[in-house]
Amino acid sequence: MWNGVICLNMGIEVRYASLLETKRLLWLVASFFVMVLIIQYFGFPNVYVVPSLFSSSKGQVAFLGSFQSGNSSVSGNLTFASVLNTTASNVVHEGTAKTELSNTSDATFKDSNITTNKDTEIEDKFPLQVAHGFEFGMPKANVTSENNVVLDKTDKDDIAHGVAKNETIDNSPIITIAAPLAAVISPLTSSSQNQSADHSCMRNIPAVIERSDRARKSVASIAQMNYMLQQSRTSFCSMKPRWSSVVDQELLRAKDLIENAPLLQSEPGLYAPLFRNLSMFKRSYDLMEKTLKVYIYSEGERLIFHSGPMDGIYASEGWFIKLLQENKGFVTKNPQKAHLFYMPISFRLLKMTLYVPDSHNRTNIIQFLSNYVDMMAQKYPFWNRTDGADHFIVACHDWSPAATNEIMSNCIRSLCNADLRGGFQFGKDVSLPQPNIRLRTNPLAELGGKPVFKRRTLAFFAGHMHGYLRPILLKHWENRDPDMRIYGEITKASYLRYMKSSKYCICARGSQVNSPRVVEAIYYGCIPVILSDNYVPPLFETLNWESFAVFVQEKDIPNLKNILLSISDKKYKQMHGRVKQVQQHFLWHFKPSKYDVFHMILHSVWHNRVFGMRRR
Repeated sequence: MWNGVICLNMGIEVRYASLLETKRLLWLVASFFVMVLIIQYFGFPNVYVVPSLFSSSKGQVAFLGSFQSGNSSVSGNLTFASVLNTTASNVVHEGTAKTELSNTSDATFKDSNITTNKDTEIEDKFPLQVAHGFEFGMPKANVTSENNVVLDKTDKDDIAHGVAKNETIDNSPIITIAAPLAAVISPLTSSSQNQSADHSCMRNIPAVIERSDRARKSVASIAQMNYMLQQSRTSFCSMKPRWSSVVDQELLRAKDLIENAPLLQSEPGLYAPLFRNLSMFKRSYDLMEKTLKVYIYSEGERLIFHSGPMDGIYASEGWFIKLLQENKGFVTKNPQKAHLFYMPISFRLLKMTLYVPDSHNRTNIIQFLSNYVDMMAQKYPFWNRTDGADHFIVACHDWSPAATNEIMSNCIRSLCNADLRGGFQFGKDVSLPQPNIRLRTNPLAELGGKPVFKRRTLAFFAGHMHGYLRPILLKHWENRDPDMRIYGEITKASYLRYMKSSKYCICARGSQVNSPRVVEAIYYGCIPVILSDNYVPPLFETLNWESFAVFVQEKDIPNLKNILLSISDKKYKQMHGRVKQVQQHFLWHFKPSKYDVFHMILHSVWHNRVFGMRRR
């Protein structure tokens, strides 16, 4: 009997010891993962450690994938360098001797000894665009914690100082993300969309966000942007509709006609050098007038929907909403006949209505948009047919890209803040012209400027010190050279006088890449000098910007005068004449006229929808 008791006790002891060993092993495993997470968070913020532990593809970089376009496919690593190599062999850049990627060093800005304003980028808590190996970013600016950032900062009355009113009123903490290579990438569907949709042009795309300093230093030249646009026409395509429609065939037919447009050397009312391809534009525009039907969703209160600002720097939202809703030629009441679906949201009014001052939080705005999309998807079948690929918005507020990058990732977005690093995609998105309308009753007030022979000032800039770049511009050029009229705040009268009498108007970025000075310069007959890395200029898919504007990378601020002086007098006069010619395409009219800015915006949206179609 005693032997049995002893055996029983020994068995219990063995099981107890085994249980202790099991618990100890579990604690060790748990401790290991806790250490991994701590190391990832504090030591390697740019590395996603946990997913890499379980990767089935060892050594795989986050950007690997396979992308198909028609009968061709691109596999492997897509890097900025590979794009540059292709660019060098395919792009001829008029008027420049050499095209190269400019890696702006942080030292350029550290040496300025200037305390810059807080830059504005997308916040961590916001939906972020997925990265696919094509890295963009800006030189490092001062980064402050979210608790110390005022998101609802309203500027002084800029009209009184002669600069763009409320040009940038929102500042927020910055992070870095890698923007997509739009030539081969289309965004992932949002959380409100069906993830199993057949996106035949984008398969196995890893949802990875790059947050490295390297991404901040990548800059795309205008030649590289041209190449990316060219590539997007053959490699970008929107989602395959879940069921066929007559309008799809109409769009495909339009695409064939545009691609085979008869060659035009000239056209009444149009100036050929302003366009990338006059023949294709004319055929596309005519087909738009003849074919395009837009359905406008009626849902939404006027506090946010169906109206918008008609003056100031966000006026493009209000004018477009007003003119499209009044248009009987393009608008249809029958959604079955619609080629495009317009969501008439004013993002400026959305911010003014929903943002809680000093909350440093835009979650409620994003949730509002998400609820709106979900409602449209549940009430109508049209969103679900294409996952929103035939829907579009017109948004001029700085927050628009961040608020829509995920929720409306498939939509055609016409954005003032057209930033390559912020999720802007060639082939899908449109860069929206941003004027500063001073009088809503007369949007063309003060239009025009002095003739060439009376423009004696070489270059002019004046404005508030938004962002990191403008203080650097002033450090190098304020009160340094009589030919370079570079100022901070000045009176409205002085501002207009210089804009109308200068040869070149410096359009320096503020807290974001866009500035109303680009369109203002055109209004006043001054050649725009775009000083904003990775900014996609308005109506880029249509207009040949190099024929009437100058592009200077931010790193070249110290050499700004020499760059402008290197342009011959003959070339300057030619560009000035083209600025006057292109002006008609940026004007708002109470009654829209052919080729004006209303029609040009709508055409760009139409163009991207047409060329996003693929035969299945």
